[in-house]
Amino acid sequence: MTTPHANLAAPARIRRRQTLALVLLVVCGVINYLDRATLAVANEYIRADLGLSLGQMGLLLSAFSWSYALCQLPVGALVDKIGPRWLLGAGLVLWSLAQMAGGFAATFSYFVIARIALGIGEAPQFPAAARVVSNWFPARARGTPTGVYNSASPLGVALAPLLLAPLIVATSWHWAFFITGAMGLVAALVWVTLYRDPVREQLTTEERAYLEVDAVNAVAPKASFSSWLALFRYRVTWGMMLGFFGSVYLNWVYLTWLPGYLRTERHMDLAYAGIASSVPFMCGFAGALIAGWASDRVARAATSPVTGRRNAVVVSTLGMVAFTIPAALVDSNVVAVACISIVIFLANASSACAWSLATVAAPPSRVASLGALQNFGGFLGGALAPILTGYIAQTWSFVPALLTGAGIAFLGAMSYLFLVTRPIPE
Repeated sequence: MTTPHANLAAPARIRRRQTLALVLLVVCGVINYLDRATLAVANEYIRADLGLSLGQMGLLLSAFSWSYALCQLPVGALVDKIGPRWLLGAGLVLWSLAQMAGGFAATFSYFVIARIALGIGEAPQFPAAARVVSNWFPARARGTPTGVYNSASPLGVALAPLLLAPLIVATSWHWAFFITGAMGLVAALVWVTLYRDPVREQLTTEERAYLEVDAVNAVAPKASFSSWLALFRYRVTWGMMLGFFGSVYLNWVYLTWLPGYLRTERHMDLAYAGIASSVPFMCGFAGALIAGWASDRVARAATSPVTGRRNAVVVSTLGMVAFTIPAALVDSNVVAVACISIVIFLANASSACAWSLATVAAPPSRVASLGALQNFGGFLGGALAPILTGYIAQTWSFVPALLTGAGIAFLGAMSYLFLVTRPIPE
């Protein structure tokens, strides 16, 4: 059911601000994921240079995820209280300095500290993006912009080997960290200079009518610690945390282990495995864009925005489960990579829909807070996935490791379906 004004077109000034905000978010998001992926791209060079074992490298790869996940707890409330402009700007500066510090690493412990700092600095990126979309788009039109800024994730992962591998070969792995860190500092300056939140008093009647067309977009009180804490009283919050845990767990199985899986289990040579690893993430880029657009259509046809966007998350996550099973079991490498490509497409679709769900399931004052709590649950799964997958693969093989990921994602889909049923009141 749609409201009489659900299809109002954005006024020209609002549309310009929307476009600028999304361009800035995508640029910052691509840099965000380039910085995360630098360690993976330079893996062999760093291990050889610092004399690290595979076990130490596994710990180093997971250090980011643990600090990133834990920082989601306070950062959402801080975004809601301080605003996305300054908090994301500060995050950009911190994570860029941490990235550059990684380039100076000469010991394992120093590198771990740099990666922990990187996780802390990158924590505001997606909660701030959710707040920006909530500020500049009415509730029934948030799926498309959410898909746009989420598309930066697989795009950054897909671009990382293409951009950073030649740089590392031409110079050294240190320069990959220095240059990507410098890019983030420039992005921080541009973001703080250009981005502004809408100010009600400066909007025209037409602009206010567009932004406030949905009841959930009405003027909200400032967030507080008690209002943040109150989110844990609702099963919606727990459903989103548990649901995103399942989705991100399965996604990070592929994100961290896909090249190793293709070479170890599928016996692909290095060159073919590199190409086969990049194709799924280009599909993921398309998945985020298409899912955002599609979720807006589903939400407009659903009985409520929460129901429509939740159903989109559930269907996408169940699709990940369905295609992971043949990816694990088929003999053909071509069919396996095709199935994995569909899984990554759906994983990024699920992520885009989950973030757009946060903008309509949360009270207006706590959009970033709820989105960050969902992301906290997700990145607990993201931190656990590489460790548990490696243990299962070492003990048995990658087949039960992939099937375990599918089972966890299925439980996540059920958490969304049965626990996320109505929006949280203000």
